[in-house]
Amino acid sequence: MVVTVVSRSPSTLICSRFRGLHLPRSMSASCSSSVNFNNKSTKLNEKKKKKLPILLFDVMDTIVRDPFYHHVPSFFRMSFEELINTKHPTAWIQFEKGLIDEMELARNFFRDGRPFDLQGLKDCMQKGYSYLDGIEDLLGSLKQNGYEMHAATNYPIWYKLIEDKLKLSAYLSWTFCSCSTGKRKPDVEFYLEILSHLDIDGESCIFIDDRIQNVDAATKAGLVGLHFKNANLLRQDLSILGISVNENSKQKDLGELRQ
Repeated sequence: MVVTVVSRSPSTLICSRFRGLHLPRSMSASCSSSVNFNNKSTKLNEKKKKKLPILLFDVMDTIVRDPFYHHVPSFFRMSFEELINTKHPTAWIQFEKGLIDEMELARNFFRDGRPFDLQGLKDCMQKGYSYLDGIEDLLGSLKQNGYEMHAATNYPIWYKLIEDKLKLSAYLSWTFCSCSTGKRKPDVEFYLEILSHLDIDGESCIFIDDRIQNVDAATKAGLVGLHFKNANLLRQDLSILGISVNENSKQKDLGELRQ
């Protein structure tokens, strides 16, 4: 299927067929280009026999509901605004980058250093993790259709709490988690690390995120970007790009995939 794109900015092109797609400028020399991953046959890809494109998923509020906005303020018996005003401005970011451990986070979570129940917070967050509507079915379809998928997310070592509850590794690898790479979106180094690790060109990757600034940064780094709104729209957008999102006739039960 041919997808027509129109110029959006000096560094980004956006598809006129649907609002979610952001293309790196290198994918089009004019305003009427087509997106066809199946025609990409570099020597690298022929050698590795990769099925293209590789799909890169943000996790929080793209795959998994983020408990920070509702569950965590309730745990501290605060409004969200109160939590933002009293928490330390950089401690969580340092935790996400793997620069501090959870004990240091506990000491510095609040500006005033007040103590709190760290294990209780972890239990609260794990309780709040759940798949967004429709996304697990979509991941299952993509998995069964043979697409390579990776998490590309800003999150601390507590991603293991998500894994323990939801078993995301049944569908994708936790390859690009900020606590492991030491890099966070939207820093360009985050995306360049992905391309270096996968040893593939950015045009062969689709990056999916609910935050537009992260999508824009991905396209500037040379990746194809999709702005996530909900699972149904993502399924449509991927389908327009030629990604097989329909259930395979041999598709396993989701419970079987999680085992």
